[in-house]
Amino acid sequence: MKIAIIGYGKMGHMIEQIAKDRGHEISVIIDADNLADIESKAFRKSDVAIEFTQPDTAVNNLLRCFSAGVPVVCGTTGWLDSLEAVKSVCESGKGAMLYSSNFSIGVNIFEAVSRYLAGIMNNYPQYTPSMEEVHHIHKLDHPSGTAITIAEELIATSNKVDNWKETPDNPEDSDNSNISDTPTTPDNSNTLYISHRREGEVPGIHTVIWDSPQDTITISHSAKSREGFALGAVLAAEWLAEKCKKFSVGPIKLGSGQTGFFTMKDMLKF
Repeated sequence: MKIAIIGYGKMGHMIEQIAKDRGHEISVIIDADNLADIESKAFRKSDVAIEFTQPDTAVNNLLRCFSAGVPVVCGTTGWLDSLEAVKSVCESGKGAMLYSSNFSIGVNIFEAVSRYLAGIMNNYPQYTPSMEEVHHIHKLDHPSGTAITIAEELIATSNKVDNWKETPDNPEDSDNSNISDTPTTPDNSNTLYISHRREGEVPGIHTVIWDSPQDTITISHSAKSREGFALGAVLAAEWLAEKCKKFSVGPIKLGSGQTGFFTMKDMLKF
């Protein structure tokens, strides 16, 4: 199939290579110096686009994909204030997208395990949850989109917490302290606290901690490289393109009952 790539940083390069290795054709590559090419014939003939850019450009990129009649897989984080508006376009039949804060298959399994554990913990009030995430120094948003996703799903499942809050920036964030150390929960026991650290070239570590006076239960996912994210994005593009096989400029034709907005849960059938 023909894949358009929007954003040609490290992820874009990796997606290009993996897509080619899987037998796909790269129809067009859009980056900061050729944004007008999103209006090109080559882009409109793409079966699907994969978007990894910056929070301030993501929404406009998605809307331009919808206008071109091209389904889009989006992995940009930090723009979730506009997510409901973008979803409404998809639900009206004028666009199709698959959004995920993290395309790693392992991370999505980790999220499912976290939801399951949160459900178990509803029966054990002595445990209090918290979260930690560590990423490379180039990551601008914090907490990470993945951490927010995990937190919101934990809150939806748990009767222990009903909101999340980022812990204050720590001047010692860049040290090599053990990330499984439980952060202090400063004031509200109904709040899930998330701490972050930025160091080196860490691809991503997410940790959920359930602490009690007697013991601590910790689950964690540590990415070894960005390759898992890129592969997951290409797999998502394959899935979405198949879902939207019959589309045209304007409303994208989907099967009965489909809204046009999907997540990795739909793809992986969790």
